[in-house]
Amino acid sequence: MVDSHCHIADEAFADDFDAVVARSRAAGITRVMCILSSDAENEFARVPVVQAAWPEVCYATAVHPHRAGAYAGRIADVQRVVRAAATRANAVALGEMGLEYHYDKAPRDVQHEVFAAQIALAVELGLPIAIHTREATEDTHAILREAGQGRVRGVMHCFTGTQAEATRALDLGFYLSIPGIVTFPKAGALRDVVRTLPEDRLLVETDAPYLAPVPFRGKRNEPAFLTQTVAAIAELRGVTAVAMGERLRLNFDAFLGARRVDTPAKAVV
Repeated sequence: MVDSHCHIADEAFADDFDAVVARSRAAGITRVMCILSSDAENEFARVPVVQAAWPEVCYATAVHPHRAGAYAGRIADVQRVVRAAATRANAVALGEMGLEYHYDKAPRDVQHEVFAAQIALAVELGLPIAIHTREATEDTHAILREAGQGRVRGVMHCFTGTQAEATRALDLGFYLSIPGIVTFPKAGALRDVVRTLPEDRLLVETDAPYLAPVPFRGKRNEPAFLTQTVAAIAELRGVTAVAMGERLRLNFDAFLGARRVDTPAKAVV
């Protein structure tokens, strides 16, 4: 199984990372994509620890919309910062990037500019993107159309949207990554959507250390808990968890395209 989006370089794992890796491997998690904030040196400082304990980890990096405000008046710096981080991490994708209107930690116009700059960089580098969008569907798609010009590919990270939102993402050729929220008792609408998704456009994620699935809800999430989400999706779709895990692995390979990570190169740190 592949955890397509997690934050295992986060300080939340600083005290017991070896144990986290051991539990993940025991649960059958073979690969993860670790998200790094391009301008967060504390996360990059932990990459050697992550690599030493789990060489199969691959990386994505970008400026999160929460951090976009730091680039007000200097949007030209965004591509420089992300390009350098992507080289340093030997990134297989750029992310997470996008728009966040729920907390509005950065001015929306700056979020737009930072998002567009990163999409353009992803097109230039030929890398897929992982999108964070919250309460910003219309603007997210407008920027994707304009900045991506039909050449950007990627995934809607932590997808919890409606059937209409799923269709819009699928029409772009995007993947939908389903989080542990699908196991929550009140997530019936999301479960209905998951039942209908094309099998070749599904990914699954923990978003660890956030959003632990049932029965671990409220605890620190970790890649080992991915098994709960995969089992829930498998049941919804009437297949075995083993078959679902294999399908998701193939989808992750396809999402990365030519940048397969069966034997990933090490990050440069």
